[in-house]
Amino acid sequence: MTNEERKDKQPKNHKTAQAPAEHSESINLEQINGSDFDFYSANSDYIGATMINQNHEIVNYHNGSTVRIWYNEQLENFPLHWHNSLEIILPVTDCYYAITNETTHCIHAGEIYFIPPGELHSVYPPPYSDGVRFVYLLDLSVIAHLKDFAGIQPLLSAPFLLTRSSSPELYRDIFDLLMQMQIEYFRKNLYSELTVYALMMTMFVKLGTDYSNRLATADAQSGKQREYIKQFNDLLAYIDEHYMDTLTLEDTASLMGFSKFHFSRLFKDYTGYTFCDYLNYRRIKATEELLPRSDLPITEIAMQVGFSSISTFNRLFRVYKKCSPSEYRSKLSIHSLKKG
Repeated sequence: MTNEERKDKQPKNHKTAQAPAEHSESINLEQINGSDFDFYSANSDYIGATMINQNHEIVNYHNGSTVRIWYNEQLENFPLHWHNSLEIILPVTDCYYAITNETTHCIHAGEIYFIPPGELHSVYPPPYSDGVRFVYLLDLSVIAHLKDFAGIQPLLSAPFLLTRSSSPELYRDIFDLLMQMQIEYFRKNLYSELTVYALMMTMFVKLGTDYSNRLATADAQSGKQREYIKQFNDLLAYIDEHYMDTLTLEDTASLMGFSKFHFSRLFKDYTGYTFCDYLNYRRIKATEELLPRSDLPITEIAMQVGFSSISTFNRLFRVYKKCSPSEYRSKLSIHSLKKG
């Protein structure tokens, strides 16, 4: 494909969050990985992804792993899609474009862009440059059941960009961890997968700690802010354990010791969701896990995860997953049979 053809194929009619920087800071991979390292050979086992139901992409991990790190030089566009993996984009040279929520983000070399699981997005390279980038695809279901993970769920409610200028210390820590992850992944050292998971867990601890610290300093006049953070971390863990029960805004606010209106404001500030939206989100996530692994009727699964109305369940599932529950189950079942 020529540069002119590629330029014509770039998505149009989207807001642009930022323009390309005049001086991107390219990453010196020879210094990090060694001058003799061959990314082409290391990346030759890339299996690709299966697109189902138009926008849904299933990530094919290698050898039963749940981590995929891709050294990407592809010139093609990746149209609107979503998947159950957390995606982290880290351009090595030039820049890379991502469209989320109808806004185009230009991710410069060295910047780190996080796209949460289930987020509709498209990505494409710059029209007049080949560029190189790392793409990390991480299946969070492996750690999602850990109690402390509930505390970082608000971080994954929307895409976000981490840059050297926006948060220098956090950026340095996360960048170093991502570089260590790709070294372990591509060199396939002894216990490399365990090491990658350990590094990933450390990354989430640092992101979560930074998030909690920012919340604690956001309202300097409130001496109770840090106490609120612990309370809401505990509450998210409580919701993780009881989402299938009848949880009402009024009862939960009372459980926390707040009025309904004060609780609603604090919950939205802390999570980015309303209480009802977060509860629905958690129930849909549980449904995603049950549909391919259970032979129960869909109506029974809906009731099991906490929905009292099947019509509400079907409507919300389609909102979150862009397909019906039966389509989701059918496509995942077909994919599992093909893999077997």
